[in-house]
Amino acid sequence: MRAVGLLRYGGPEVLRIVDVPTPHAGPGEVRVRVHAAAVNPADTLIRTGASAVRRHGDRPLIPGLDVAGVVDEIGPGGGAGLAIGDSVMAMVNPTRPDGGGYAEWVVLPASWVVPAPVGVSHAEAATLPMNGLTALHALDQLGPLPPGATVVVTGAAGAVGGYAVQLAVAAGHRVLADAAPRDRELVTALGADAVVERGPGVADRFRALAPDGADVAVDAALVGAELLAAVRDGGAVAVLRGAGPADLAGAARRGVTLVPVFVHAYDGRRDKLDLLRGLVEEGDLTPRVADRLPAEQAARAHRLLEAGGVRGRLVLEF
Repeated sequence: MRAVGLLRYGGPEVLRIVDVPTPHAGPGEVRVRVHAAAVNPADTLIRTGASAVRRHGDRPLIPGLDVAGVVDEIGPGGGAGLAIGDSVMAMVNPTRPDGGGYAEWVVLPASWVVPAPVGVSHAEAATLPMNGLTALHALDQLGPLPPGATVVVTGAAGAVGGYAVQLAVAAGHRVLADAAPRDRELVTALGADAVVERGPGVADRFRALAPDGADVAVDAALVGAELLAAVRDGGAVAVLRGAGPADLAGAARRGVTLVPVFVHAYDGRRDKLDLLRGLVEEGDLTPRVADRLPAEQAARAHRLLEAGGVRGRLVLEF
């Protein structure tokens, strides 16, 4: 089968179409004919060797954490309510020997795969699993929060931040978000109660809207220690990429809890992924596709993502 892989770490140019064995579903598994795979910042870290994902022997390393497509093979005892021909979506853990989701076929445990939301395209469905589960894990780690809690979200125009805004709104919270001027209308449309300008001084701008401090924050933009000032004493901040010494020291002084977010804690959590599916169908979550590209243009997709300014997710189509 065709896949997008790399034989050495490096820039986008190392990505190429490779031929690897077509997998088949074993006991408790389903095979998905992948039609769309989202391109995430985590994929660029895999490509450069900056992540924990490593090659297995001389196999090409295949990135990709999100897929959407159609079930085309079910192993013994592997249906779990799924049937041949069902449109589905799944998060993939690229540390497995077969790698990630940039491939024509992916075999996964049935518990990792759920029906795609009704009425969305494969490309739209592919933007939901990893980014949606990251946002959901962040809010789950911060909760349970009482209705009406004040939630700050940075990076609100991005995929994870945007989903965090919508999930918090759906839970009945007051959401304060940041955005560049060109993204203010987008973030407001996602449901944020107030939007401040992103960049230096953002914590002060949040604090002006919540003088006693927000209850919690989701730091999807990796603002770091500066954001602590936006949160009340005894509050909490969901940290998407390891906390540094300044974060830890500042948090300790004010009794703020730093909550690590690790999306693979939700590997195989069909209930969580199915919750996201339902929220899309109810209109509470909005999948956003920045552009669709053929798999052969994976290198271009990585260049576009690393250049910045992408809103929504770039999607590779197989």
